[in-house]
Amino acid sequence: MNHMRLISDTVNDLKHSEIVRIYEMAVRMEDVIVLAMGQSDFDTPDNVSLAGIKAICGKYTRYTDDLGIEELRAAISDYIDRRYGVKYEPKNEIIAAAGVSNAIDTVLRSIINPGDEIIVHQPSYNSYIPCIRLAGGKPVIIETYADDGFKLSPDRLRETITERTKALILSYPNNPTGACMEREELLAIRDVIADKDILVLSDEIYSEIYFEGRFTSFASLPGMKEKTIVLNGVTKSFSMPGWRLGYACGPAAIIDAMLRIHQYSTINAPSISQHAAVEALNNGDEYVGEALGIYNERKEYMYRRFMDIGLKCLKPKGAIYFFPSIKETGLSSREFCDRLLREAKVAAVPGYEFGSCGEGYIRCSFTAKQDKLEKAMDRIERFVKGL
Repeated sequence: MNHMRLISDTVNDLKHSEIVRIYEMAVRMEDVIVLAMGQSDFDTPDNVSLAGIKAICGKYTRYTDDLGIEELRAAISDYIDRRYGVKYEPKNEIIAAAGVSNAIDTVLRSIINPGDEIIVHQPSYNSYIPCIRLAGGKPVIIETYADDGFKLSPDRLRETITERTKALILSYPNNPTGACMEREELLAIRDVIADKDILVLSDEIYSEIYFEGRFTSFASLPGMKEKTIVLNGVTKSFSMPGWRLGYACGPAAIIDAMLRIHQYSTINAPSISQHAAVEALNNGDEYVGEALGIYNERKEYMYRRFMDIGLKCLKPKGAIYFFPSIKETGLSSREFCDRLLREAKVAAVPGYEFGSCGEGYIRCSFTAKQDKLEKAMDRIERFVKGL
């Protein structure tokens, strides 16, 4: 039986993730330092883990409200208000998801009709384009460049909008570049869409990893709450990647549309994780501050090393990644990363995974402990000099 003939054309067009490919190669080798993954080396805070254990012992292992338990939605509402100055009604403006990726997929499926256009600035998270296509939409790319700080241009956005534009995915602090947009720059984006029926899907998963100034949620801008879906979670801020707990906040009508999909697909976010997330959101501010300080030290160290090696890059203003240029080596980003792994035993991600404008760059996270980062940078330096 020809099973390949049975697979949908859309899925056949999807390629496997380069992040997964590199990681699977790395774990089969010895003594590899992995800078390819977007997860912290920090453990989940003890009080948060204990809340999860208590949930298990308390037999909170059944299905929950499909929107998420009331305590979690209240905690999300308080957290977003406290940190970013936007108030959401727990009853109908918040939905818990099995990670932010699940929330992204669900909101896209809830708004897209076949052929609708979704604008995505790149380089950006590698899940956006596949999720748009799986929902029947058309991704429309706006490329950003190092010379402009990898920031979305309001003029380019204005030129790109058509009658079919349904939404803009806004992703700052940015994965993979570490770029951020300040409030004034976001206001310029707001001005472009203020009079248009366009949603902004604001992926704010790195909002707490912000090194200069203060993060501005797009929903907090004048008139933008009703036009914005905030996508966030506990993965990055509280070192909880395996707990798979994200959430979306937005207008009640959109959240209800997401709920209708959720009820037939995910049903509810993991019950144990919801209880742990309540503890993280209510009592985790101190942990976030301590982690940010450590990340900042690692960032400053790696930036100095990359510049000394000659791999030019922007200093990240947020998130947990460097995106250095490897163009002067003459290698493609895939060739560079494959050889770096084989010859230097350092795992990094080819930049084209994040869009064609990412070719000529590699993504390296600074989520390993300091001694491993130092060893990794020594290996990268020897490898580049060897070229």
